[in-house]
Amino acid sequence: MHRRRCRSAALVLGLAASLLVPTAVAAPPAAAATPGSKKVIVQLFEWNWTSVASECTNVLGPKGYGYVQVSPPQEHVNAAPWWVSYQPVSYRIESRKGTRAQFQSMVTTCHNAGVKVIVDTVVNHMSGQDNGGTGWAGTTYGHYNYPGNYGAQDFHYCGRNGTNDIVNYSDRYEVQNCELVNLADLKTESDYVRTRLATYMNDLLSLGVDGFRMDGSKHMPAADIAAIKAKLSRPAYMVQEVIYGAGEPVQPTEYTGNGDVHEFRYGKDLARMFNSERLAYLKNFGEAWGYLPSSQAVAFVDNHDTQRDGGVLTYRDRGEYALANAFMLAWPYGTPAVMSSFTFSNKDQAPPSDATNKVLNTTCYSGWECEHRWRAIANMVGFNNAVQGTGVSNWYDNGYQHIAFSRTGKGYLTVNDEDFAVTGRSYYTGLPAGRYCDVIHGDFSNGTCSGPVVTVDSAGWFAATVNAHDAIAIHIGAKLP
Repeated sequence: MHRRRCRSAALVLGLAASLLVPTAVAAPPAAAATPGSKKVIVQLFEWNWTSVASECTNVLGPKGYGYVQVSPPQEHVNAAPWWVSYQPVSYRIESRKGTRAQFQSMVTTCHNAGVKVIVDTVVNHMSGQDNGGTGWAGTTYGHYNYPGNYGAQDFHYCGRNGTNDIVNYSDRYEVQNCELVNLADLKTESDYVRTRLATYMNDLLSLGVDGFRMDGSKHMPAADIAAIKAKLSRPAYMVQEVIYGAGEPVQPTEYTGNGDVHEFRYGKDLARMFNSERLAYLKNFGEAWGYLPSSQAVAFVDNHDTQRDGGVLTYRDRGEYALANAFMLAWPYGTPAVMSSFTFSNKDQAPPSDATNKVLNTTCYSGWECEHRWRAIANMVGFNNAVQGTGVSNWYDNGYQHIAFSRTGKGYLTVNDEDFAVTGRSYYTGLPAGRYCDVIHGDFSNGTCSGPVVTVDSAGWFAATVNAHDAIAIHIGAKLP
């Protein structure tokens, strides 16, 4: 009888340590990649603009990331917790992460490295401070008073449940007209409010940004977002945050007419397969599970909210987390988004900052986790780029925790999440014969591989041992001469 593993904490921390090694960095590309040829998004959560720019040049561009999602850049409440970035007090591009000039320089630098920029955009609400205060850049504000932007007439006051707060997520009116944890809820049905929000987004477009992550989209009717989008000065990529809730009246599918939508079920279900069920069940993972259409979904193992709320794999799961991300980057569902975190011991903890709350430059592994640099994640971005446009073929599973599949003619991944090594078996890849770098364990650069090399024979097969809680990945972009 096959038993589902019961791992000790020590084993979890020791899982496939090589998966977590920071990948080597190649020289930056000479020119930007063809627009649209690279799909993977990386969320550099709360990184300052100087650090984002450096990362685009030194890591994101060379590793093939297509987009960097940066945290909200507008002036915000002046306090320590991470969530102050999501409490706007004005639309000045001046925040704990840097100045307007630093922001624009970052966008230009990322573009030069072939990386597009998505801005996390807070449009549903303003601050949640009852007594108001002075914002990061010196702007004085009140809970419902933002001089030069909004007055009391520009907000919802739903008056339900003795407060203005949302209590019942089964009530569409409450979800879209009441306040999310006391955050002053903008009247987005107002043309004035829509125009002011579009003016902010157009300002960002003037600085060169390529797209927007629309925070709190579920709390605005899809038609309001469409009206704001119609006021933009040029086309831009858009992904909307709409958390699925079973039986709730506001559903993610309502928003696909505006652009892409985050598929929150993906990370929770993937964690369940790794933690307590079977990877074999992933054979039809995606739309067949009731998810959004693949062409309009952004998939992720975790993001800044879910890693604090539980039910998903996070950086703390080490090797298991690396394997889940490797699977996501190999599997053809949605646009994959990789999380890059700072470490935290409580949900409200600030990013590494100085005494004034200014975010410090990122130094990976010094308060910053930098999961996007882990070898098994960073090198699978190249895999994702190499297999674009292909489907899944040659699926194999042992009924439990060992799976393998091809991205037809372009790549092959096998994941063994059993507690024991799988030895003495061969894998049919359908790939051209030759020698390939195992990008889970080695970096491919200038025709050489720093790790194990996999030989595919003339019939498309290779033989290998796959260690417990480990993987092997090969693709045509990492084929040795």
